[in-house]
Order: sequence, then C-alpha cells, then structure tokens
Amino acid sequence: MSGYFFNRAATATHDPLLARALVFENDGVRIALVSCDLTSMPEGIAAAARVWIEDLTGIPQHQVMISATHAHTAPVLLSGWSRYQLDGDMKQIATTYSQTLPALIAQSVAAAVKSLRPAKVFATIGQEATLPFNRRFHMRDGTVAWNPGKLNPDIVKPAGPIDPAVPVVYVEGEDGKAIAVYVNYAMHLDTIGGLEYSADYVYALSEALKLARGRQLVTVFTMGCSGNINHIDTTSKRPQKGHTEAARIGTILAAAVLRSIDEATPVNDTKLSGQSETIQLEAIKATPDEVAAATEARSKSTATLVLAKAARILENDSRSGRPYPAEIQILRIGKDLVWLGLPGEIFVELGLDIKQNARASFTIIATQTNAALGYIPNSKAYPEGTYEVISARVVSGSGEAIVKSALGLINSQSIP
Repeated sequence: MSGYFFNRAATATHDPLLARALVFENDGVRIALVSCDLTSMPEGIAAAARVWIEDLTGIPQHQVMISATHAHTAPVLLSGWSRYQLDGDMKQIATTYSQTLPALIAQSVAAAVKSLRPAKVFATIGQEATLPFNRRFHMRDGTVAWNPGKLNPDIVKPAGPIDPAVPVVYVEGEDGKAIAVYVNYAMHLDTIGGLEYSADYVYALSEALKLARGRQLVTVFTMGCSGNINHIDTTSKRPQKGHTEAARIGTILAAAVLRSIDEATPVNDTKLSGQSETIQLEAIKATPDEVAAATEARSKSTATLVLAKAARILENDSRSGRPYPAEIQILRIGKDLVWLGLPGEIFVELGLDIKQNARASFTIIATQTNAALGYIPNSKAYPEGTYEVISARVVSGSGEAIVKSALGLINSQSIP
C-alpha cells in the first residue's frame, strides 16, 4: 500500500478502486477525463495509458487528462525512483500491477467511448467550507508547524487559507436521467489509514450521489489545489480517522454537489479542444554528504520529516540534478468551461491565484495529473519550512511558474 514512507501490506479491500472516465464528443472531436483511485499518477504510467487510449479510441494524447485522487489507501506504483524499499512478493505484486495499470486505465476510456450518447452538460461552482482546513499553523514560538495536533495550545492561527469551492460538471441524457457528474474539491484524501484498500471519501461521495440520482450515475472526482489542506479540525477533540469519517465527509460533499446541480448553468458553447505545454522546474540540489546522510536515514529512521527529506534528496540525486518536466494541460468545452491539469500536490494559494485571474467562468483545477512531482508550495512557504517544503523536489518559484503557464493557456483562448 502507498501513502506514507514505510511498507504496508493490505489485508483486505473495503471498497473497489476504480478508473472513472468521462468522454465528450462534438463535431468529430473528443476529449477524455480520467480519475483513478490512486495515491499518485506517475508520468510513465500516464504516458503509457495515453498511448493505449489513442490506439483504442483515436483520442489524441494531448486531449486525454489522467488524474489520481490521491487516496492514501491504494497500491504502490513502481515507475521510476520509489520511496518504498520493496522486495520479494511485495515488489513482484507492485511491479505486475504497475505494468498492467495503463491498459486498465485505457479500458475505462474505451468503455466510455462505446457508451457515447446525446447529452446535455451543465456547470456550476458550489461551496462547502466546513470540511477543509489549512494544515500549516503559525505557532507561539514563531515557527510554522505541520499538523501540530488537536487542541494544541501553542497554535496561533492557520498559516494560509482554504478553498471552499466545489466545481461541478453535471451530464444528463436526453431523457433527463443523470449520466455522470465531475466533482473537484481542494482537500487531501488521507482520511482512513489502516490496511484496507479504499477510495477514501470518494467512495462515500459516489454512493451518496447514486442514491440521489440513480445507480447508473458515474462520479468522476479529482483533487483540487490542496497540498497544504486536509480535513483535520484542530479546534475539536473529535476523532477524525477511519471509514466513518470518510463517510461523513463524502456525504456532506455530496449534499453540496446536489444543492449546486439544481442551480447549474447549461453549457451551450460546445466546441471541444485540448492543449498543453511543458515547462522545466529546477530540482533542489544536495551535497555528497547530504546524499550519504539521506541514504543512512532511509534505512534507519522512522521519523516522517527525516524520511521526507531523505526521499527528496535521493530522488533528485537519482536524476543527477536534472530539472523536472511539468506538463500544464487544459481541456475545454467552449471558452468558459476549462479543466486545468497540474502535476503534483499544489498549494491552495497557487490554485486561488489561478482561479482569480483565469478569464473563464468555470475553471476546474485537477492536481496529481499526468505526472507525480510531489509537493509544490508557493514561494512564501519555503522559508517557513516544515513537511511540505522539506518534501518539495523543486525550487522556490516553481509554483508561480506553473501559475504563469496555466494562465497563459487559459486566457489565450478565453473571452476577455
């Protein structure tokens, strides 16, 4: 199982892990959006899946967006350097799964293509502000802490905002029955823990929406910019771990979706398009002594911050300091409904910057898309330090470079 810095062997499956695909076609042009119940979407697996998808369906690779929900109760994927030190059966299981996964993802898109039928599309942006919390805090000693614990008396205030928006794209057939709903939300999926495979709160969200709109409804969920956002309310002593917490979150989020669907705007401009560009993000470099210390820490330490730093140093060292290519992708229906795919765990401030400056009525930011570049904080966070910054593989300013590229793509085709 993936999600942390140590090996875990799954003992059971609580709910199935799925690849959910949504395909739009108009005037001979198709775009595909895929969401997978996985912790990340490594570039190698996404690239292989896009090749498969183009071969099976004819949809060009740049018009296919593949995202991971970031559930922390999913299988390890082996594609490039890995933080997991697997051997024996664990390594064989992960290797086999990683090799077969691209074709499975492609099959979900092929199935969606086979079920294409006339449909109406609606877009809206709901609100749900009670679930997410910024997990970085200013402390009394002047530091910034990550997940400092419930009812911690040394907490002064959160170190950043949240994004309560719930972008929704709702699709129904000519008969008025629901076909699919695309939901995006800026909050981590690390609710459950334990040793059971699970889609986390996406499972409860999907089941609740099916109860309200029919068992045929497909819910495609992606995580918004939430590198520094989770579900933990530090002002409450109430436990917030496990399947019951995931069910609570999924149900409340489903209610926000259902409320907003009733107020959704029809999408009448139905021209489809896709575009992407790749920018280079400079990797943080380490000295030979730091690499040696990281190697030792990886084998001996159990501390999360130590292991996070070691993983970042060793992965960057394995690349010999080469920059990370970051694909910035947009898919759109008309000029005002835009999906933006970003690689990695993007800080909420960067997502808010994009939304506030995007000249499109509906901008949906899907992170963990087409690649897995880890944490990408905003520049303000780097001198503040702690977990996300320690984990970050790329230098300060990388997040702002992503924002610039994203806005360039979105606004070049949007109504001024």
